[in-house]
Amino acid sequence: MLSKNKIKYIHSLELKKFRNEYNTFVTEGNKLVADMMPFFECELLLAKPSWMATQGDLPAGEIIVADDEDIRKASFLKSPQDVIAIFKRPVWDIEETNPEKQLILALDNIQDPGNLGTIIRLADWFGIEHIVCSTDTVDVFSPKAVQATMGALAHVKIHYTDLKNYLAKQRTKSTFIYGTFLNGTNMYSKQLSETGIIIMGNEGNGIRPSIEAFINEKLYIPNYPEGRETTESLNVAIATAVVCAEFRRRQGRTVQ
Repeated sequence: MLSKNKIKYIHSLELKKFRNEYNTFVTEGNKLVADMMPFFECELLLAKPSWMATQGDLPAGEIIVADDEDIRKASFLKSPQDVIAIFKRPVWDIEETNPEKQLILALDNIQDPGNLGTIIRLADWFGIEHIVCSTDTVDVFSPKAVQATMGALAHVKIHYTDLKNYLAKQRTKSTFIYGTFLNGTNMYSKQLSETGIIIMGNEGNGIRPSIEAFINEKLYIPNYPEGRETTESLNVAIATAVVCAEFRRRQGRTVQ
């Protein structure tokens, strides 16, 4: 039976201060929870018998057999599915990032959890294992962001840090640091490194001047046909997809 205290606890995790206090986060959905189970420690599993019957062994600290009403009361979704899980937050070490040997994404003040989740999915798709975020970027463990990752959070490590300090340390290593700008160079005509840091900026304001100061390679995503009047810019998640796709397309190739 799902107690009122359990419901209160689950709902509290909508707020960052309680996620930090309990060091946990919420995941919902039949496939999403199943995809996350092998990678994160499950503290609490609330699920219908039909879902549990398809999963085999369930390594959870506590399992509550739920009905439709239990799921509805606990869920953050308009259309709840069959399972809700509370996972322990992982511990990721930013020292594992090495832009001299890897391609890394850096996010400067991304605010929309949907954009963040989509960017994490893109990173997973394009084999980018680390994303470094400014401390004011939206929390990846918010329910909306977790849902938007569609399970990619199990494969991409997210690091929150003082982005200026992080970039300052990397710049001393002669790392390529890329950023997208309307006054940048057409990225399709530039040599692109297989390693380095790609910075994507805030949805409304782009990359802050204090972060721009560390960028040594400014890129521009051209519209088509060139010179045609269009909207001012692309959504940050879409821009990330275009940039990452071009970097990976050209990996190991030389621009003529």
